[in-house]
Amino acid sequence: MSPWLTVVGIGEDGFKGLGKNARRALMGASRIVGGQRQLDLLPLCIGGERQLWPSPFSLAPVLEQRGAAVCVLASGDPMFYGVGASLARQLPSDEMLILPAPSSCSLAAARLGWPLQDVVTLSLVARPLAALNAQLFSGVRLLLLSNDGASPAAVAQLLRERGFGSSRISVLEHLGGDAERRIDGSANDWCDPPIADLNVIAIECRANADTPRLSRLAGLPDSAFRHDGQLTKRDVRAITLARLAPTPGELLWDVGAGSGSIGIEWMRAHPSCRTLAIEADDGRQQLIEHNRDALGVPGLQLIRGKAPQALAGLERPDAIFIGGGVTREGVFEACWEQLKPGGRLVANAVTLQSEVTLMHWRERYGGELTRIHVAQAQPLGEFDTWRQALPITLLDLVKPFDA
Repeated sequence: MSPWLTVVGIGEDGFKGLGKNARRALMGASRIVGGQRQLDLLPLCIGGERQLWPSPFSLAPVLEQRGAAVCVLASGDPMFYGVGASLARQLPSDEMLILPAPSSCSLAAARLGWPLQDVVTLSLVARPLAALNAQLFSGVRLLLLSNDGASPAAVAQLLRERGFGSSRISVLEHLGGDAERRIDGSANDWCDPPIADLNVIAIECRANADTPRLSRLAGLPDSAFRHDGQLTKRDVRAITLARLAPTPGELLWDVGAGSGSIGIEWMRAHPSCRTLAIEADDGRQQLIEHNRDALGVPGLQLIRGKAPQALAGLERPDAIFIGGGVTREGVFEACWEQLKPGGRLVANAVTLQSEVTLMHWRERYGGELTRIHVAQAQPLGEFDTWRQALPITLLDLVKPFDA
């Protein structure tokens, strides 16, 4: 099937900035769908019927015209956090022709002299600002697509709260148009000037001297989490996550999530990793919600309930961690049944009863048992001695493809 849909990226310079193919597509379209700002950039000589996106947003006005000569207008590059990406999930590529303009991030990088391949990009459009927390590292350059004109002030406040007040901020608005403007400052002295809704925020991250270092590698300091004692401690957490082995796009069930540390660090491993944290205790649910935002993974989904009942109907996972409820009847069986073939299951035990349960699972399903002993040097009078933490027994299983 030849392309019936053309998605045209248009910049602030409007119709005059479009290439020949984009102009030809718009001239020949029977219907042109877009936002009011994009449609207003078209000259009167474009005769196709103009249609606004519905509110709430839906692709229906385009998909219902399948086979007709339809154009969709998008800002900049339609495949960069744009409607082109949404349409690509609904239509085969041979039915669409994408004609991009430079994205706002490309234009911002050009103005700043930043090599785009070395920059981290993030969209704040209808997304939680807390996601920025996972990207804050001294020396990193960030380009943020703003949600609106209030975004720069909100970002500056977050930077101050997270110990990055020395970071340099540049806000670039109306990129590529006659009204293009750049405002520079630091997070500490940001004075919240009036800013257009269409803007990009550029940040050169600079941490304060006393700002804690929070690596993306597994094993954040225990102090990075709020908890009530139900926390997989740092060294054991690092070993556990190494066995769970997160890779891009995978889903983890964190069963008996406690303070959420395993699921949170799973998601920090890669932006596309996902977690369902199953927790029955109200107080710990609140801790999970705080920790996921503070550590930059607001997309972690909290399942309020007790396993195994709360597991019913959930999306099948690629990996499962059982940190609580090891001895509860039916928990392991429900987890093992729903785990995808080739998936990993890791369970930790600290009591004798839960350790015996892991031994029974190993006898039936195989896997590897590991005993973890961690000791820390602590004062004893004028000297130091080793203080042994409670030993942890870890069961590591991989589900066979023929199971």
